[in-house]
Amino acid sequence: MMPAGAVVEQALALSHADEAMVIVTDAHEASLRWAGNSMTTNGSSISRDWAVISIFRDGPNSARVGSVSATSVDPAEIEQVVRASEAAARTAEPAKDAMPLLTPDSDGLPDSGNDWASAPGSTGIEVFTDLARDLAGGFDGADRLYGFAYHQMHTTWLGTSTGIRRRFVQPTGSVEINGKRGEGADLASAWVGVGTADFTDVDVPGLLTELSRRLDWSERRVELPAGRYETLLPPSAVADLMIYLAWSMEGRGAHEGHSAFAKAGGTRIGERLSHIPLTLYSDPSAGGLEYRPFVVTSSSSESLSVFDNGLAARRVDWLRNGVIESLVYPRATAAEFDAPTTVPGDNLLLTGGSGASIDAMIANTERGLLLTTLWYIREVDPATLLLTGLTRDGVYLVENGEVTAAVNNFRFNESPIDLLRRTTEAGATETTLPREWKDWFTRAAMPPLRIPDFHMSSVSQAT
Repeated sequence: MMPAGAVVEQALALSHADEAMVIVTDAHEASLRWAGNSMTTNGSSISRDWAVISIFRDGPNSARVGSVSATSVDPAEIEQVVRASEAAARTAEPAKDAMPLLTPDSDGLPDSGNDWASAPGSTGIEVFTDLARDLAGGFDGADRLYGFAYHQMHTTWLGTSTGIRRRFVQPTGSVEINGKRGEGADLASAWVGVGTADFTDVDVPGLLTELSRRLDWSERRVELPAGRYETLLPPSAVADLMIYLAWSMEGRGAHEGHSAFAKAGGTRIGERLSHIPLTLYSDPSAGGLEYRPFVVTSSSSESLSVFDNGLAARRVDWLRNGVIESLVYPRATAAEFDAPTTVPGDNLLLTGGSGASIDAMIANTERGLLLTTLWYIREVDPATLLLTGLTRDGVYLVENGEVTAAVNNFRFNESPIDLLRRTTEAGATETTLPREWKDWFTRAAMPPLRIPDFHMSSVSQAT
């Protein structure tokens, strides 16, 4: 396969457009599955995705853009993709987000230098050696274990006709284990999961211990009706809700009045959401949760612009000390609304809690519910960011500081904005794996939250 950096240089050299950008991503991936206490499948793969973006200028802030993607690894097809991109640009409508392209010294972010010609990051099934060994011990138990682990190394090269050359290797991994105990009406199910960059920090015995504890809680069953309950949300469930909030923080939507962050005459920036000094932020340098520190996109959206390719991604506080601090603004949107340019993050952290563990919060609960995971989360009302979804794999009753039983599943209706407003306690922030959004977003650190009146809108028959 032709080196990715060489693909970028050849495509740029072949371009007849006024300006051009080339993005190449080499993906090395490995996966491992198990079911019913035995390994079932494993494998690894290598693939390449690349795109050519052609720009024809009608003026400094007026341009037509064509973007064509490919998966071919045949060098003879590079020119075909370049010409297709140019043809698409010639017939395109003027781009609403047109801006001058960035140059290597636009924002002080260094280019890749000697790394540009380096080989892509790689992985293989050997990354699961310790995981498989530790799982084997769990397979000897009475509980039935199912699960999946994957590891990805995505190496991205970005080159532009204005001289930018940037490269980044992004490791992404996760482990999920589902445990089942009993049969039929007595079947109990629980889930644990963790994100990781390299699997050296995955504590499988600890995960299995927590899984067994949750299954032990299910020995007694209690049926509860729908209603509002004091509820403890563990970090994984909090992550799923906060990620959806972060995905909704587009500046244009707020200014134009069709998002939950709009208000009459402007946006909700500066509004206090929580009396607890919670800070929600993204940071490409956050330890253990690092992500690519520059923008790469082959198409424009309300959150990202192709004209911003190569722009530095730095820490952004979306919520600071309980107050809405920032929304997402590509450069063109920022210029239109006189706002600071902000780049959406590929990690999300929530800090500012008391430092209490979820066990300590359970111990301080007279009566309430403990959720473990949420799933099938969907938006009901974008104006309030009202979400609906289901509980899954463990909802537990807490009485007098102890978990006393498992209860039935529920459908919930809640807005993460309102949850932040109503939160009465936030615990210790810890790295966690969001269950619902893990296929798109794995890098998160969240505290457990106490909600005094979490809305379980109906009983779910899901098992």
